[in-house]
Amino acid sequence: MTADAHLTWTKGGHASFLAAQDDAVTLRSTIPSPPGSRLDGTLLARGEHPDVAIRIKIHGSKKETDGSFTLRGRLVDFTRATRERIHALASSTPSPEPPERGIA
Repeated sequence: MTADAHLTWTKGGHASFLAAQDDAVTLRSTIPSPPGSRLDGTLLARGEHPDVAIRIKIHGSKKETDGSFTLRGRLVDFTRATRERIHALASSTPSPEPPERGIA
């Protein structure tokens, strides 16, 4: 697991939050998941925050050039405190670098 991972998936792998707005989230994940699926995982303990079970319904999955996956989805069965924690994590994650474009 990488140091910047925010959560681990129950079926293996890990992910970090890239963006969050209300209950909609975007993650960078080591595993894919098809649209309509639900991924269960654990939001990892940080500071005074304990591990928290998390579930995300996936709306879209895209494979990136580095082999990771960008997942878009919606938080399911969460508390306000968990959502606030996820929003804080997403806002502290640097945006991925845009792909370099060649000169035509």
